[in-house]
Amino acid sequence: MIKRWLTNKLKETIRRFPAVALLGPRQVGKTTLALALGKARKSIYLDLEAPDDLVKLQDPLSFLRRHSDKLVILDEIQRAPDLFMTLRGLIDKNRRGNKQGGQFLLLGSASMDLLRQSSESLAGRISYMELGGFNILEAPHTRQSDLHKLWLRGGFPNSYLASSDTDSMEWLEMLLRTYLERDVPQMGFRVPASRLRRLWTMLAHLQGETLNFLKLGGNLEVDGKTIRHYLDILVDLLLVRRLHPWYGNVKKRLVKSPRYYIRDSGILHRLLGISDYDDLLSNPVLGKSWEGFVIDNILSVVPNHVESYYYRTAAGAEIDLVLKLSGRELWAIEIKHGLVPQIRPGFHQGAKDINATRKFVIYGGDDEFPIKTDTTVVSLPGFMGRLVRSAG
Repeated sequence: MIKRWLTNKLKETIRRFPAVALLGPRQVGKTTLALALGKARKSIYLDLEAPDDLVKLQDPLSFLRRHSDKLVILDEIQRAPDLFMTLRGLIDKNRRGNKQGGQFLLLGSASMDLLRQSSESLAGRISYMELGGFNILEAPHTRQSDLHKLWLRGGFPNSYLASSDTDSMEWLEMLLRTYLERDVPQMGFRVPASRLRRLWTMLAHLQGETLNFLKLGGNLEVDGKTIRHYLDILVDLLLVRRLHPWYGNVKKRLVKSPRYYIRDSGILHRLLGISDYDDLLSNPVLGKSWEGFVIDNILSVVPNHVESYYYRTAAGAEIDLVLKLSGRELWAIEIKHGLVPQIRPGFHQGAKDINATRKFVIYGGDDEFPIKTDTTVVSLPGFMGRLVRSAG
């Protein structure tokens, strides 16, 4: 299953920029997408984790010059940050010669912050795109069971497409171990795998909450500064989402700490030992799991210019997700798992505080209907379709 909409967007971006970075977690489908794109034009693919491909780049300038007529796909680019200066020189030379077209597609398993070398070296020459797992618009969702399957297993293709829930959870466990035992050390982070696994599991239990770094540090026998460093690693590897609080000019006492979410619901459930949908329904994390799943799905389709936050005051006004679509368009979103959502008064107060232009409640049902105080109750697929039309 290849994301056709993203393929078209990627083609257009490559046409406009000399370098494009496609970022996303491991095993999410970046290489599959890139190779499918490469088949449609002259291209060459290099895996920077493969020794035989690294040998070819011992003299990167000469090698890349010989393939200047091709789309050069460089996989796991974070392994070779020194290449960025070479790419800059080649791109600038082509510009001076009025050579058109995109030349480099860089695939990375790390965030833009971790690849800041490229931002410095290739400023004005590179565009960034992020590839996540399957969302509900890409996976079949004709029945509620289809949504439940995606929610339980998460969006990693091998997990979602597994022959059973058991196979899905076994694959996710191997993914967790690969990150902890291979990827984190290879990225240069000196963190004991067992300690990072414990923190990751603690985050799963605290899904969607603000964190007490000192308390977490006490449980892991490290200080709060070290906890922040570990969290930065998980955020940089696109495994954990840091959702910042709304910062607008509101004359209220605001909660100013970010909330943290395990980005993929399948990884969340594996960390918590949830093996099937019945287990999920009886787990205390049910509501926050649904909240994180909804947020990750929504943010997978918003354009780069859309800003996302949460809102909470000391008095209890709260909005699960705030989307700033433009200077004039601000959406307040309440997220409820049940089929008969009970809306907190604090949601309406929060929407009033920030002058929200639209109010939505995303729930576990299929219908769409208005309720009092100009609020629309809508399904997740229905809301995402609306958002794509409005933000596009």
